[in-house]
Amino acid sequence: MMTTQKTTLRTALIAGVSALTMAGAANAQTPQDAEARIAALEAQLAALSGQIADLKAATAANVKDVRAAQSATTISLANARPTITTGDGAFTASFRGIFQADAAIYDQRDAGPLATDFRRGSFGDATENDRARDLGDGANIRRARFGIEGKAFGAFDYNMIYDFGGSGTEEAGKISSAWVQYSGYPVKIRAGIYAPVTSLEDAANNTGSLFVERASVAETVRGLAGGDGRAAIGLLANGERWNASAALTGNTVTTQTFDEQVGFVGRVAYVPFKGLDWLVHVGANANLILDPAASGPDVASAGGAVTNVRLRDRPELRVDGTRLIDTGNIDADGINVLGLEFGAQHKNLYVQAEYFNIDVERRNSALPDPEFDGWYVQGGWTITGEPRRYNIATAGFDAPRAAKPFDPKKGQWGALELGLRYSNLDLNYRSGGPGNPALPGAIRGGEQNIVSIGLNWYLNNIVTVSGTYRNVEVRRLSQGGTAFVAGSTPAAGTQVGQDLDIWSLRTQYAF
Repeated sequence: MMTTQKTTLRTALIAGVSALTMAGAANAQTPQDAEARIAALEAQLAALSGQIADLKAATAANVKDVRAAQSATTISLANARPTITTGDGAFTASFRGIFQADAAIYDQRDAGPLATDFRRGSFGDATENDRARDLGDGANIRRARFGIEGKAFGAFDYNMIYDFGGSGTEEAGKISSAWVQYSGYPVKIRAGIYAPVTSLEDAANNTGSLFVERASVAETVRGLAGGDGRAAIGLLANGERWNASAALTGNTVTTQTFDEQVGFVGRVAYVPFKGLDWLVHVGANANLILDPAASGPDVASAGGAVTNVRLRDRPELRVDGTRLIDTGNIDADGINVLGLEFGAQHKNLYVQAEYFNIDVERRNSALPDPEFDGWYVQGGWTITGEPRRYNIATAGFDAPRAAKPFDPKKGQWGALELGLRYSNLDLNYRSGGPGNPALPGAIRGGEQNIVSIGLNWYLNNIVTVSGTYRNVEVRRLSQGGTAFVAGSTPAAGTQVGQDLDIWSLRTQYAF
């Protein structure tokens, strides 16, 4: 084939030279000159053909290398998080870790004997009634979690996190999350063990919230049908300015009951106003217990199984796990909680607030249905100028990222953020006044008000140190009888709340 091409080319060149020879005497050449010219052109052609062959070989090798690179699996380490990714991006695996240690000093009046010191904790809990009079200073591990998350076959996301448990009064190890999500549609479908977002406060990552614990009312509501380790199936979707989610939930992984609870968590959020460095967030949420868990066999002749619900919380810290407000068990058909959300941000300033109304539906009772409520407002100012990051995928505000990570040699000190919060949770219903017996159907769960002032130091994107001062006010009247513990329940109408100050420090390493 190559010989035929050369012969054809040679013939064409000879013909062209002959034509030029006949075109004019001034350009006349001898046959020997034409032969030499043709030989030179053939040499150039041979050299060009060699270059083309080399180029083809090099191109083929490059294509092979590119294809090999595309199919190669890569390992990266961004912000201390190891991530494995296939060349086509269809499969990923990122390792996650959260380690938080808390220390606290509880500044309260010196403890006295139960007969004269009436400060109390949860109903029917002798240990908490002792500890409420002398909350324990010390330290504990708040969270120690490790797991993996990523993508499979391009359209599936997954997350598996194990919580090794805290120290002190915290729970033992358990599954924090284990879910799979199909993301091939605009509306994502998630099923497994996970924490549906219950509120604006809950939308912030637990490693990046303004304070080390959520506002008391938000934490209490979160524990009804949401929270870590909750069995759930849900739908999630968001656009450039909106977010919506809904989930049908069951028990947590550490709870076993005769009939599992059925709950619902729904939330919508919208950003009606937005600029280059500011935005406004509004939203609403619903947290419902549609069918409370049964505390015993469902015996029809006995009127069915008791289905208790209970609301109680700590003073926004868990170094000592004592709850200072508590409704006790309420035999109920369900709970309906509706919440309203507001948030706003301008550069390095941010504020958010929420209000929750809590309705309990009694079961088989002529007593009135109790109603509770709570709210909080909080704001943050990043002294070093970095803004909090609004994440539309969760419709919440996450921690700022340090523009200049801690490095004294370079004169860099990370990011500093001041926080201020006032929270209220009122678990009283028809509580009456001091010294008076409780009215029929009354619930003296107590009212807790907390002022918190905090300073967060983000040394870098991994290490955070948070210091917080809290002034806690609990106003709560005794139910009388044996509501707390037989023999140690103050007379009805006796004040069993207290005032105290709490100083705490958290160190956190999260990737």
